[in-house]
Amino acid sequence: MKKIGLQMGLLMGISLSFSLSLFGNLRAGHFRLPAFLISFLLSTLISILIGLFVPMPKLEQAVCGKLGIEQRSLGGNAVTSLVSDLIYTPVITLAMTILGYQQMKRAGGSAPFIGMFFGSLILSLLLGYVIIFILKPLFLKLVLKANGITPGQRPE
Repeated sequence: MKKIGLQMGLLMGISLSFSLSLFGNLRAGHFRLPAFLISFLLSTLISILIGLFVPMPKLEQAVCGKLGIEQRSLGGNAVTSLVSDLIYTPVITLAMTILGYQQMKRAGGSAPFIGMFFGSLILSLLLGYVIIFILKPLFLKLVLKANGITPGQRPE
């Protein structure tokens, strides 16, 4: 089960980091490959660290249990996507905003940090939710199949 969790964490972390980094760099008004690569690597590192320290499967299972929702259902996917989004996206967005703010200051620009952060956070939460909602079930099927587990079967 830990192996599956690690594989899911890596796939989701890399996908979410790629999407949010690309979105942030395109939203800045000019795409620069070095800035994208730095933000992608930093956000991937953050995602991996969150995945190592936050027991997402247990947390998602607990939330679905409290709400009386089957975790693998459409409603369960909606709820677990929201839980993941609310944990990963604000931390990644904060780091990306700090990085972008520092780059803007070095270039002589000025904008309020709080405005940059909350503007990015709202859009990133929406994008993050959609990415997680779509990719999580697909990656779970892929990871289960790669580990020789058929969906519905409990791994050991």
